[in-house]
Amino acid sequence: MSDHVVIVGGGPGGYEAAHVAAQLGAEVTVVDTDGLGGSAVLTDCVPSKTLIATAELMAEMGGASELGIGFHDQEGDAATGVRVDLQRVNERVLGLAHDQSDDIARRLERDGVRVVHGRGRLTGPGTVEVALTAGGTQTLEADAVLLATGAAPRVLDSAQPDGERILTWEQVYGLTEMPEHLVVVGSGVTGAEFASAYLSLGIDVTLVSSRDRVLPGEDADAAKVLEEVLTRRGMNVLSKSRMASVTRDGDTVTVTLTDGRTVEGSHCILALGSVPNTADLGLAEQGVLTDDGGFITVDRVSRTSVRGVYAAGDCTGVLMLASVAAMQGRIAMWHALGDAVTPLDLAKVSSNVFTSPEIATVGASQQAVDAGEITAESVTLPLSGNARAKMQGVKDGFVKLFCRPGTGIVVGGVVVGPRASELIHPVSIAVAESITVDQLAHAFTVYPSMTGSIAEAARRLHHV
Repeated sequence: MSDHVVIVGGGPGGYEAAHVAAQLGAEVTVVDTDGLGGSAVLTDCVPSKTLIATAELMAEMGGASELGIGFHDQEGDAATGVRVDLQRVNERVLGLAHDQSDDIARRLERDGVRVVHGRGRLTGPGTVEVALTAGGTQTLEADAVLLATGAAPRVLDSAQPDGERILTWEQVYGLTEMPEHLVVVGSGVTGAEFASAYLSLGIDVTLVSSRDRVLPGEDADAAKVLEEVLTRRGMNVLSKSRMASVTRDGDTVTVTLTDGRTVEGSHCILALGSVPNTADLGLAEQGVLTDDGGFITVDRVSRTSVRGVYAAGDCTGVLMLASVAAMQGRIAMWHALGDAVTPLDLAKVSSNVFTSPEIATVGASQQAVDAGEITAESVTLPLSGNARAKMQGVKDGFVKLFCRPGTGIVVGGVVVGPRASELIHPVSIAVAESITVDQLAHAFTVYPSMTGSIAEAARRLHHV
Protein backbone atom coordinates (compact mmCIF):
# COMPACT_ATOMS: atom_id res chain seq x y z
CA MET A 1 0.00 0.00 0.00
CA SER A 2 1.42 3.41 -1.00
CA ASP A 3 2.30 6.11 1.50
CA HIS A 4 0.25 9.26 1.32
CA VAL A 5 2.12 12.56 1.37
CA VAL A 6 0.51 16.00 1.62
CA ILE A 7 2.65 19.02 0.84
CA VAL A 8 1.37 22.45 1.84
CA GLY A 9 2.98 24.96 -0.50
CA GLY A 10 3.92 24.83 -4.18
CA GLY A 11 7.30 26.61 -4.09
CA PRO A 12 10.73 24.99 -4.53
CA GLY A 13 10.55 23.24 -1.16
CA GLY A 14 7.15 21.84 -2.08
CA TYR A 15 7.35 20.90 -5.75
CA GLU A 16 10.84 19.40 -5.51
CA ALA A 17 9.69 17.32 -2.54
CA ALA A 18 6.69 16.20 -4.59
CA HIS A 19 8.93 14.88 -7.37
CA VAL A 20 11.01 12.88 -4.90
CA ALA A 21 7.96 11.46 -3.11
CA ALA A 22 6.38 10.45 -6.42
CA GLN A 23 9.64 8.84 -7.54
CA LEU A 24 9.63 6.79 -4.34
CA GLY A 25 6.11 5.54 -5.05
CA ALA A 26 4.04 7.70 -2.73
CA GLU A 27 0.64 9.16 -3.50
CA VAL A 28 1.30 12.90 -3.42
CA THR A 29 -1.00 15.89 -3.03
CA VAL A 30 0.28 19.46 -3.22
CA VAL A 31 -1.86 22.20 -1.69
CA ASP A 32 -1.08 25.30 -3.74
CA THR A 33 -2.21 28.75 -2.62
CA ASP A 34 -0.49 31.40 -4.73
CA GLY A 35 0.56 29.51 -7.89
CA LEU A 36 2.98 26.66 -8.52
CA GLY A 37 6.54 27.77 -8.09
CA GLY A 38 5.62 30.01 -5.20
CA SER A 39 7.22 33.39 -4.67
CA ALA A 40 10.56 32.07 -5.94
CA VAL A 41 9.10 31.62 -9.41
CA LEU A 42 6.28 34.17 -9.52
CA THR A 43 7.41 37.19 -7.52
CA ASP A 44 11.01 36.75 -6.36
CA CYS A 45 13.93 34.75 -7.82
CA VAL A 46 12.78 34.18 -11.41
CA PRO A 47 11.36 37.71 -11.95
CA SER A 48 14.22 39.53 -10.24
CA LYS A 49 16.92 37.59 -12.07
CA THR A 50 15.10 38.14 -15.38
CA LEU A 51 15.08 41.87 -14.66
CA ILE A 52 18.74 41.65 -13.71
CA ALA A 53 19.52 39.93 -17.03
CA THR A 54 18.42 43.11 -18.81
CA ALA A 55 20.40 45.21 -16.32
CA GLU A 56 23.52 43.10 -16.96
CA LEU A 57 23.27 43.76 -20.68
CA MET A 58 22.94 47.48 -20.03
CA ALA A 59 25.99 47.40 -17.74
CA GLU A 60 28.01 45.59 -20.39
CA MET A 61 26.96 48.11 -23.02
CA GLY A 62 28.18 50.86 -20.72
CA GLY A 63 31.71 49.54 -21.16
CA ALA A 64 31.39 48.80 -24.88
CA SER A 65 33.43 51.81 -26.01
CA GLU A 66 36.51 50.38 -24.31
CA LEU A 67 36.15 47.31 -26.51
CA GLY A 68 35.93 49.50 -29.62
CA ILE A 69 32.14 49.43 -30.01
CA GLY A 70 30.10 52.54 -30.75
CA PHE A 71 26.32 52.94 -31.08
CA HIS A 72 24.59 54.82 -33.89
CA ASP A 73 21.03 55.78 -34.64
CA GLN A 74 19.21 55.07 -37.91
CA GLU A 75 20.68 58.13 -39.62
CA GLY A 76 24.18 56.97 -38.86
CA ASP A 77 24.97 59.60 -36.26
CA ALA A 78 26.33 58.62 -32.88
CA ALA A 79 23.55 57.71 -30.49
CA THR A 80 23.34 59.75 -27.32
CA GLY A 81 22.21 56.84 -25.17
CA VAL A 82 20.48 53.51 -24.95
CA ARG A 83 16.95 53.52 -23.54
CA VAL A 84 15.07 50.87 -21.60
CA ASP A 85 11.37 50.24 -22.10
CA LEU A 86 10.50 49.21 -18.55
CA GLN A 87 6.98 48.13 -19.46
CA ARG A 88 8.31 45.67 -22.05
CA VAL A 89 10.97 44.48 -19.62
CA ASN A 90 8.36 43.78 -16.95
CA GLU A 91 6.02 42.11 -19.44
CA ARG A 92 8.87 39.74 -20.31
CA VAL A 93 9.66 39.23 -16.62
CA LEU A 94 6.10 38.23 -15.75
CA GLY A 95 5.70 36.17 -18.91
CA LEU A 96 8.77 34.08 -18.11
CA ALA A 97 7.63 33.65 -14.51
CA HIS A 98 4.23 32.32 -15.56
CA ASP A 99 5.83 30.08 -18.21
CA GLN A 100 8.07 28.60 -15.53
CA SER A 101 5.05 28.03 -13.28
CA ASP A 102 3.27 26.25 -16.13
CA ASP A 103 6.34 24.06 -16.69
CA ILE A 104 6.26 23.04 -13.03
CA ALA A 105 2.57 22.17 -13.31
CA ARG A 106 3.24 19.95 -16.33
CA ARG A 107 6.10 18.16 -14.57
CA LEU A 108 3.95 17.48 -11.51
CA GLU A 109 1.15 16.17 -13.69
CA ARG A 110 3.62 13.94 -15.51
CA ASP A 111 4.70 12.46 -12.16
CA GLY A 112 1.11 11.82 -11.11
CA VAL A 113 1.04 14.49 -8.40
CA ARG A 114 -2.40 15.83 -7.52
CA VAL A 115 -2.65 19.59 -7.03
CA VAL A 116 -5.36 21.07 -4.83
CA HIS A 117 -5.85 24.84 -5.01
CA GLY A 118 -6.54 26.41 -1.65
CA ARG A 119 -5.06 27.25 1.73
CA GLY A 120 -4.01 24.36 3.93
CA ARG A 121 -4.12 24.15 7.71
CA LEU A 122 -2.68 21.43 9.91
CA THR A 123 -5.51 19.91 11.96
CA GLY A 124 -3.64 16.82 13.13
CA PRO A 125 -0.22 15.14 12.73
CA GLY A 126 -1.49 13.53 9.54
CA THR A 127 -4.44 15.72 8.64
CA VAL A 128 -4.61 18.87 6.54
CA GLU A 129 -7.82 20.82 6.09
CA VAL A 130 -7.92 22.88 2.89
CA ALA A 131 -10.05 25.97 2.39
CA LEU A 132 -10.55 25.52 -1.33
CA THR A 133 -10.07 28.48 -3.67
CA ALA A 134 -13.28 27.51 -5.45
CA GLY A 135 -15.17 27.41 -2.16
CA GLY A 136 -15.78 24.82 0.51
CA THR A 137 -13.27 22.69 2.37
CA GLN A 138 -11.52 19.38 1.86
CA THR A 139 -9.77 17.19 4.42
CA LEU A 140 -6.60 15.38 3.36
CA GLU A 141 -5.15 12.44 5.30
CA ALA A 142 -1.44 11.70 5.10
CA ASP A 143 1.31 9.47 6.45
CA ALA A 144 3.66 12.47 6.17
CA VAL A 145 2.99 16.19 5.90
CA LEU A 146 5.46 18.75 4.57
CA LEU A 147 4.91 22.43 5.34
CA ALA A 148 6.55 24.63 2.70
CA THR A 149 4.58 27.86 2.89
CA GLY A 150 7.44 30.31 2.27
CA ALA A 151 7.72 33.88 3.49
CA ALA A 152 6.53 37.37 2.54
CA PRO A 153 8.16 40.82 2.46
CA ARG A 154 8.37 42.49 5.85
CA VAL A 155 6.62 45.84 6.11
CA LEU A 156 6.34 48.38 8.92
CA ASP A 157 3.46 50.52 10.13
CA SER A 158 5.60 53.57 9.35
CA ALA A 159 6.35 52.40 5.81
CA GLN A 160 3.26 50.93 4.18
CA PRO A 161 3.51 49.95 0.49
CA ASP A 162 0.82 51.30 -1.84
CA GLY A 163 1.80 49.20 -4.85
CA GLU A 164 2.35 52.29 -6.98
CA ARG A 165 5.26 54.34 -5.65
CA ILE A 166 6.03 52.69 -2.32
CA LEU A 167 6.75 49.11 -3.24
CA THR A 168 7.86 45.77 -1.87
CA TRP A 169 10.17 43.75 -4.10
CA GLU A 170 7.16 41.70 -5.18
CA GLN A 171 5.35 44.77 -6.54
CA VAL A 172 8.01 46.34 -8.76
CA TYR A 173 6.93 44.43 -11.86
CA GLY A 174 3.82 46.58 -12.19
CA LEU A 175 5.93 49.61 -13.10
CA THR A 176 5.33 50.80 -16.66
CA GLU A 177 7.50 53.92 -16.63
CA MET A 178 11.07 54.48 -15.50
CA PRO A 179 11.32 56.02 -12.01
CA GLU A 180 13.07 59.39 -12.00
CA HIS A 181 14.72 58.73 -8.66
CA LEU A 182 14.46 55.42 -6.85
CA VAL A 183 15.15 55.13 -3.12
CA VAL A 184 15.94 51.60 -1.94
CA VAL A 185 15.60 51.04 1.80
CA GLY A 186 17.69 48.13 2.98
CA SER A 187 21.19 47.10 1.91
CA GLY A 188 20.95 43.34 2.35
CA VAL A 189 20.94 40.99 -0.63
CA THR A 190 17.51 42.00 -1.95
CA GLY A 191 18.10 45.73 -1.57
CA ALA A 192 21.56 45.57 -3.12
CA GLU A 193 20.33 43.51 -6.08
CA PHE A 194 17.49 45.87 -6.96
CA ALA A 195 19.60 48.98 -6.38
CA SER A 196 22.32 47.61 -8.66
CA ALA A 197 19.83 46.50 -11.33
CA TYR A 198 17.92 49.77 -11.56
CA LEU A 199 21.17 51.74 -11.54
CA SER A 200 22.31 49.73 -14.58
CA LEU A 201 18.97 50.47 -16.26
CA GLY A 202 19.85 54.17 -16.10
CA ILE A 203 17.80 55.22 -13.05
CA ASP A 204 19.10 57.53 -10.32
CA VAL A 205 19.30 55.39 -7.18
CA THR A 206 19.80 56.19 -3.51
CA LEU A 207 20.48 53.21 -1.25
CA VAL A 208 19.63 53.66 2.43
CA SER A 209 21.72 51.35 4.61
CA SER A 210 21.36 51.12 8.37
CA ARG A 211 24.79 49.48 8.58
CA ASP A 212 28.26 50.84 7.85
CA ARG A 213 28.37 49.11 4.45
CA VAL A 214 26.24 47.37 1.89
CA LEU A 215 25.73 43.61 2.24
CA PRO A 216 26.66 43.41 5.95
CA GLY A 217 26.18 39.64 5.90
CA GLU A 218 28.57 39.01 3.01
CA ASP A 219 32.35 38.90 2.67
CA ALA A 220 33.65 42.35 3.67
CA ASP A 221 36.18 42.52 0.82
CA ALA A 222 33.46 41.64 -1.68
CA ALA A 223 31.06 44.20 -0.25
CA LYS A 224 33.77 46.87 -0.46
CA VAL A 225 34.33 46.17 -4.15
CA LEU A 226 30.60 46.32 -4.87
CA GLU A 227 30.10 49.57 -2.97
CA GLU A 228 33.05 51.16 -4.80
CA VAL A 229 31.60 50.10 -8.16
CA LEU A 230 28.08 51.30 -7.34
CA THR A 231 29.38 54.65 -6.09
CA ARG A 232 31.58 55.06 -9.16
CA ARG A 233 28.57 54.45 -11.38
CA GLY A 234 26.65 57.21 -9.64
CA MET A 235 24.70 55.58 -6.83
CA ASN A 236 24.20 57.58 -3.65
CA VAL A 237 24.87 55.20 -0.75
CA LEU A 238 23.75 56.47 2.65
CA SER A 239 25.57 54.36 5.25
CA LYS A 240 24.60 54.23 8.93
CA SER A 241 21.23 55.72 7.98
CA ARG A 242 18.18 54.09 9.52
CA MET A 243 14.75 54.64 8.00
CA ALA A 244 12.07 56.02 10.34
CA SER A 245 9.19 56.33 7.89
CA VAL A 246 8.21 56.42 4.23
CA THR A 247 5.38 58.67 3.08
CA ARG A 248 3.90 59.73 -0.25
CA ASP A 249 2.55 63.06 -1.40
CA GLY A 250 1.34 62.82 -5.00
CA ASP A 251 4.28 61.84 -7.19
CA THR A 252 6.86 62.38 -4.44
CA VAL A 253 7.97 59.78 -1.93
CA THR A 254 9.81 60.95 1.19
CA VAL A 255 12.02 58.67 3.24
CA THR A 256 12.59 60.15 6.69
CA LEU A 257 15.66 58.93 8.59
CA THR A 258 15.91 58.56 12.34
CA ASP A 259 18.39 61.46 12.52
CA GLY A 260 15.85 63.81 10.93
CA ARG A 261 17.28 63.86 7.41
CA THR A 262 14.95 63.22 4.50
CA VAL A 263 15.44 61.72 1.06
CA GLU A 264 12.94 62.48 -1.69
CA GLY A 265 12.37 60.31 -4.72
CA SER A 266 9.75 59.33 -7.22
CA HIS A 267 9.59 55.72 -5.99
CA CYS A 268 10.77 53.65 -3.04
CA ILE A 269 11.48 49.93 -2.74
CA LEU A 270 11.26 48.46 0.75
CA ALA A 271 13.78 45.66 1.28
CA LEU A 272 13.33 45.12 5.01
CA GLY A 273 13.60 41.36 5.23
CA SER A 274 10.99 38.62 5.30
CA VAL A 275 8.38 37.18 7.64
CA PRO A 276 7.31 33.50 7.48
CA ASN A 277 3.90 32.51 6.16
CA THR A 278 3.10 30.46 9.26
CA ALA A 279 0.12 32.31 10.73
CA ASP A 280 -3.13 30.34 10.78
CA LEU A 281 -1.37 27.07 9.90
CA GLY A 282 -2.53 25.43 13.13
CA LEU A 283 1.05 25.00 14.33
CA ALA A 284 0.62 25.86 18.00
CA GLU A 285 -2.53 23.75 18.29
CA GLN A 286 -0.67 20.70 16.97
CA GLY A 287 2.50 21.30 18.97
CA VAL A 288 4.73 22.35 16.08
CA LEU A 289 7.42 24.57 17.59
CA THR A 290 8.35 27.94 16.10
CA ASP A 291 10.97 30.50 17.10
CA ASP A 292 10.31 34.06 18.24
CA GLY A 293 10.04 35.21 14.62
CA GLY A 294 7.41 32.61 13.73
CA PHE A 295 9.81 30.40 11.74
CA ILE A 296 9.21 26.65 12.05
CA THR A 297 11.92 24.85 14.01
CA VAL A 298 13.43 21.92 12.08
CA ASP A 299 16.41 19.62 12.36
CA ARG A 300 18.88 18.75 9.59
CA VAL A 301 16.49 16.22 8.02
CA SER A 302 13.60 18.74 8.01
CA ARG A 303 11.67 17.21 10.93
CA THR A 304 9.55 19.47 13.09
CA SER A 305 8.76 18.80 16.74
CA VAL A 306 5.77 16.67 15.70
CA ARG A 307 6.30 13.15 14.37
CA GLY A 308 5.38 12.84 10.70
CA VAL A 309 5.34 16.61 10.13
CA TYR A 310 8.23 18.14 8.17
CA ALA A 311 8.97 21.68 7.00
CA ALA A 312 11.14 23.16 4.27
CA GLY A 313 12.07 26.48 2.76
CA ASP A 314 11.74 30.07 3.87
CA CYS A 315 9.10 29.24 6.51
CA THR A 316 11.92 27.55 8.45
CA GLY A 317 14.32 30.50 8.22
CA VAL A 318 17.26 28.08 7.92
CA LEU A 319 18.91 29.79 4.95
CA MET A 320 16.50 31.60 2.71
CA LEU A 321 17.60 30.35 -0.69
CA ALA A 322 15.52 28.50 -3.28
CA SER A 323 18.27 25.88 -3.56
CA VAL A 324 18.19 25.24 0.19
CA ALA A 325 14.39 25.06 0.19
CA ALA A 326 14.47 22.47 -2.59
CA MET A 327 17.10 20.39 -0.78
CA GLN A 328 15.20 20.57 2.51
CA GLY A 329 12.09 19.32 0.72
CA ARG A 330 13.96 16.45 -0.95
CA ILE A 331 15.63 15.48 2.33
CA ALA A 332 12.25 15.48 4.09
CA MET A 333 10.83 12.99 1.60
CA TRP A 334 13.90 10.78 1.56
CA HIS A 335 13.68 10.59 5.35
CA ALA A 336 9.90 10.21 5.59
CA LEU A 337 9.75 7.48 2.97
CA GLY A 338 12.75 5.50 4.21
CA ASP A 339 15.26 6.25 1.46
CA ALA A 340 18.95 6.94 2.00
CA VAL A 341 19.40 10.48 3.27
CA THR A 342 22.26 12.84 4.07
CA PRO A 343 21.42 15.61 6.56
CA LEU A 344 21.57 19.20 5.34
CA ASP A 345 25.08 20.67 5.59
CA LEU A 346 25.02 24.46 5.38
CA ALA A 347 28.82 24.54 5.15
CA LYS A 348 28.51 23.22 1.60
CA VAL A 349 25.83 25.61 0.36
CA SER A 350 26.85 28.00 -2.39
CA SER A 351 25.04 31.30 -2.78
CA ASN A 352 25.16 34.31 -5.02
CA VAL A 353 24.29 37.99 -4.87
CA PHE A 354 23.13 39.02 -8.36
CA THR A 355 24.55 42.53 -8.32
CA SER A 356 26.96 43.96 -10.89
CA PRO A 357 29.52 42.57 -10.22
CA GLU A 358 28.10 39.36 -8.79
CA ILE A 359 29.28 37.99 -5.44
CA ALA A 360 29.37 34.21 -4.99
CA THR A 361 30.36 32.38 -1.82
CA VAL A 362 30.60 28.85 -0.49
CA GLY A 363 31.79 27.29 2.76
CA ALA A 364 34.01 29.04 5.28
CA SER A 365 33.86 32.83 5.43
CA GLN A 366 36.46 35.47 6.15
CA GLN A 367 34.41 36.53 9.16
CA ALA A 368 34.55 33.01 10.62
CA VAL A 369 38.29 32.82 10.04
CA ASP A 370 38.91 36.24 11.62
CA ALA A 371 36.75 35.30 14.61
CA GLY A 372 38.72 32.09 15.18
CA GLU A 373 35.70 29.89 14.46
CA ILE A 374 37.69 28.00 11.84
CA THR A 375 41.43 27.79 11.17
CA ALA A 376 42.23 28.39 7.54
CA GLU A 377 44.75 29.95 5.22
CA SER A 378 43.62 32.13 2.34
CA VAL A 379 44.77 33.85 -0.79
CA THR A 380 43.06 36.55 -2.84
CA LEU A 381 43.75 37.19 -6.53
CA PRO A 382 42.34 40.30 -8.26
CA LEU A 383 40.64 39.57 -11.58
CA SER A 384 42.46 42.57 -13.03
CA GLY A 385 45.45 40.27 -13.54
CA ASN A 386 43.45 37.62 -15.39
CA ALA A 387 44.04 37.56 -19.16
CA ARG A 388 40.39 36.85 -20.06
CA ALA A 389 39.22 39.61 -17.72
CA LYS A 390 41.52 42.07 -19.48
CA MET A 391 40.13 41.04 -22.88
CA GLN A 392 36.57 41.60 -21.66
CA GLY A 393 37.37 44.92 -19.98
CA VAL A 394 36.75 43.54 -16.48
CA LYS A 395 38.64 45.51 -13.84
CA ASP A 396 36.65 44.84 -10.65
CA GLY A 397 36.53 41.59 -8.74
CA PHE A 398 38.65 38.85 -7.24
CA VAL A 399 38.92 35.17 -6.38
CA LYS A 400 39.52 34.16 -2.75
CA LEU A 401 40.15 30.62 -1.53
CA PHE A 402 40.30 29.21 2.00
CA CYS A 403 42.05 25.93 2.87
CA ARG A 404 43.00 23.97 5.97
CA PRO A 405 46.61 24.39 7.10
CA GLY A 406 48.63 21.22 6.65
CA THR A 407 46.10 19.19 4.64
CA GLY A 408 45.34 21.93 2.13
CA ILE A 409 41.68 20.84 1.93
CA VAL A 410 39.53 23.58 0.36
CA VAL A 411 36.95 24.77 2.90
CA GLY A 412 35.56 27.89 1.26
CA GLY A 413 35.80 30.54 -1.39
CA VAL A 414 34.55 33.85 -2.70
CA VAL A 415 34.28 34.99 -6.30
CA VAL A 416 33.47 38.59 -7.24
CA GLY A 417 33.01 39.35 -10.92
CA PRO A 418 30.80 38.77 -13.96
CA ARG A 419 28.92 35.45 -13.77
CA ALA A 420 30.39 34.68 -10.36
CA SER A 421 27.39 32.39 -9.90
CA GLU A 422 28.89 30.11 -12.56
CA LEU A 423 32.53 30.53 -11.50
CA ILE A 424 31.87 29.39 -7.92
CA HIS A 425 30.91 25.87 -8.99
CA PRO A 426 34.43 24.34 -9.09
CA VAL A 427 35.02 25.76 -5.61
CA SER A 428 31.69 24.29 -4.46
CA ILE A 429 32.73 20.88 -5.74
CA ALA A 430 36.07 21.20 -3.96
CA VAL A 431 34.34 22.06 -0.68
CA ALA A 432 31.70 19.33 -1.03
CA GLU A 433 34.24 16.61 -1.88
CA SER A 434 37.07 17.77 0.43
CA ILE A 435 39.42 18.33 -2.50
CA THR A 436 42.85 19.76 -1.71
CA VAL A 437 44.26 22.91 -3.24
CA ASP A 438 46.83 20.80 -5.09
CA GLN A 439 44.12 18.62 -6.62
CA LEU A 440 42.18 21.74 -7.63
CA ALA A 441 45.31 23.33 -9.08
CA HIS A 442 46.20 20.22 -11.09
CA ALA A 443 42.87 20.15 -12.91
CA PHE A 444 43.17 21.72 -16.34
CA THR A 445 41.53 25.07 -17.01
CA VAL A 446 40.97 26.68 -20.38
CA TYR A 447 43.33 29.49 -21.34
CA PRO A 448 42.29 32.23 -21.31
CA SER A 449 39.44 31.91 -18.82
CA MET A 450 38.23 33.40 -15.59
CA THR A 451 38.49 29.95 -13.97
CA GLY A 452 42.23 30.21 -14.49
CA SER A 453 42.27 32.52 -11.47
CA ILE A 454 40.72 29.79 -9.32
CA ALA A 455 43.47 27.35 -10.30
CA GLU A 456 46.10 30.05 -9.77
CA ALA A 457 44.75 30.83 -6.29
CA ALA A 458 44.95 27.12 -5.48
CA ARG A 459 48.56 27.01 -6.67
CA ARG A 460 49.40 29.96 -4.42
CA LEU A 461 48.18 27.92 -1.44
CA HIS A 462 50.51 24.98 -2.18
CA HIS A 463 52.85 24.00 0.66
CA VAL A 464 56.10 22.13 0.08
